Amino acid sequence: MIREIVAVGIGGALGSMSRYLVSYVWLAEQSLLGFPAGTFTVNAAGSLLMGFLLEMLGAGTASWLLSVGFCGGFTTFSTFSSDVVRMLKSGDYTAAGLCIALNFAACVCCILLGAALGRLLKR
Repeated sequence: MIREIVAVGIGGALGSMSRYLVSYVWLAEQSLLGFPAGTFTVNAAGSLLMGFLLEMLGAGTASWLLSVGFCGGFTTFSTFSSDVVRMLKSGDYTAAGLCIALNFAACVCCILLGAALGRLLKR
């Protein structure tokens, strides 16, 4: 159990640092249909990676480190939620709705795509 906790902590730290680099350095101030492109990018990429890892890795320390830890730290549901609340408070209802719909649809599709890629590579 301690090994898994440490793996999740290390993976989460690396995922959070990676999220910062993508959202606040690489895609800082970038917009996608009126909402933050960085948040969307890490959510979609993290979902793709999560689906892939769930297919490729068995239950073990690597799975805890990469899927729960790294992907959990990398994706940004709390940031996504605060972005939506900010848009709603400013009256930008269309962008908020698009942000919700696109993040949901893209992330579910990316999990499925990542899992399919993982199954394909496992053959």
